[in-house]
Amino acid sequence: MVCKVEKTSKGDEAKSYLLKNKKGMEIVVSDYGATLIQVKVPDREGNLLDVVLGYDKIEGYENGGVFFGATVGRIANRIGGACFELNGKEYQLTKNDNKNTLHGGRDFYSQRMWQVEKEDEAEITFVLNSPDGDQGFPGNLDIHVTYALTEENELKIHYYAVSDQDTIVNLTNHSYFNLSGHASGTAMDQQVMILADAFTEADAESIPTGKIIPVEGTPMDFRQMKAIGRDIEEKYEALILGGGYDHNWVLNGEGFRHVASMYSEKTGITMKVYTDLPGMQFYTGNFVEEEQGKEGAVYQKRNGVCFETQYFPDAIHKEHFGGPVLKAGETYDTMTVYKFE
Repeated sequence: MVCKVEKTSKGDEAKSYLLKNKKGMEIVVSDYGATLIQVKVPDREGNLLDVVLGYDKIEGYENGGVFFGATVGRIANRIGGACFELNGKEYQLTKNDNKNTLHGGRDFYSQRMWQVEKEDEAEITFVLNSPDGDQGFPGNLDIHVTYALTEENELKIHYYAVSDQDTIVNLTNHSYFNLSGHASGTAMDQQVMILADAFTEADAESIPTGKIIPVEGTPMDFRQMKAIGRDIEEKYEALILGGGYDHNWVLNGEGFRHVASMYSEKTGITMKVYTDLPGMQFYTGNFVEEEQGKEGAVYQKRNGVCFETQYFPDAIHKEHFGGPVLKAGETYDTMTVYKFE
């Protein structure tokens, strides 16, 4: 149901929608950017706690540069050199991250009005048509993003897209989680596990070099639960270049599976991440600074962390990475689930 209506700076009517389940969990999503605004989960005492960073008003999402709760595309993460070749033709993209493209360039999907295709108490589907040439990419792309809240306290995000030309697609959600509560300060004391034996090495501009590095014996090893902050200041090249964790992990296994967990000792809340995708960017909010957030909170560096399920960054330039080419008429169809316990 609609729980809030606001006007954007362009005069569009942005609506926020509330989904609830019988266990008391609630999420709020907006048709502005198909954005996840709020995730309220019961803590060990049964109190509802909002565990994602965000803004109170639509202006925050219009003006913010850190992608709180954003649906990101047409290609999430980075494309080196802001160009790529497909079927013998070169495509030029917007440079918005040094000489590279980040999250599709400057005309972000997260700052556009999406249409609501259907909605009920448990789920809502947003649609966006991204025309041929949009952000520099080929093909008219019809995108559906469905948020669903189950009685098992699962937040399901289903991405579905079809193009009339060969193109490249890699959609993700950029929510920042803090399981002690969005306004509780640092998330570095919370524990994380990532079921990945390797990560993709990246250069100083966060573009993968093509090398896949085992996590064994490095601060990148999250195969057992550990405090996020335990190794983050290690003098390890990947951490120095990224200013902390901001890397793509090569997820173990195939198909839809459990790939990561997060836990807060303070609240007793656990979140498990499931996906059918091969990679996940684990980002520790290294570049968030003095961000005016919800309920008077001012977010700082490392106050929340992202689990961005994805095809590997810059995969269009690295054949052995696989993904993200979508053939004309075929379907991009992927699911990510955040389950709270």
